[in-house]
Amino acid sequence: MATRSDQRKQRLRQATMDEIRTTARRLLVERGANAVTINAVARDMGLSGPALYHYYAGHEELVEALVAQFYGELTSALIQARDQRASETPVARLLEVCRAMRTWVVAHPAEFNWIFTKPVPSTLDDSERERAGARFEGVFLDLFVQIWREAPFPVPELEGLDASVREQLAVYVAERGDCLPVAAAHVFLTCWTRLYGLLCMEALGQLDFAFTDVEPVFEQTLREIVEGLNGEYAPPR
Repeated sequence: MATRSDQRKQRLRQATMDEIRTTARRLLVERGANAVTINAVARDMGLSGPALYHYYAGHEELVEALVAQFYGELTSALIQARDQRASETPVARLLEVCRAMRTWVVAHPAEFNWIFTKPVPSTLDDSERERAGARFEGVFLDLFVQIWREAPFPVPELEGLDASVREQLAVYVAERGDCLPVAAAHVFLTCWTRLYGLLCMEALGQLDFAFTDVEPVFEQTLREIVEGLNGEYAPPR
């Protein structure tokens, strides 16, 4: 059993790790991803670089922790939006989840870009970041599964897809417990890439040349997505 002294040390250690992540995040937001180094974080905290290695083994582990934290915040926002529509249809909940994601992205472009547009390859097996990413994916995937089970939406003929695409989709579905037919998974991923692509372009400022207000464009995309699922689009409340 841990003594009070051990518990105090653990609280102090956790507080320091929280401060490290907070400092790294501030550097990310204010100066960009390249500014987030072990030495820069330590210097900002008034510590030596080697001192931080008592808390994080290196830059990769710090990045893993930060990305997992960002994923966790985003996923919590999505779940909250979903559960506020708990009595409504899966399509209505999907709309709110998509809107909640855009709200988070607009408020946290630096964090979004680090998670999604500039992923750092992980060498850690079953990493915290991978688990956090799976929970994030599950929010969207579970809603698509519910939509499919309640009222199957139109899907493409598998024979019309490239053989490589069919094989990759089959692997994707198998790894997720065969929760959707392969053709339905193709629709899910097509919808996701369209949504993700639009959010990336907005977060990176790649739509500024044409749009000063992206929300109507985003809502039109949502309308087309849900109508393709045989669902009913409802504007934001």
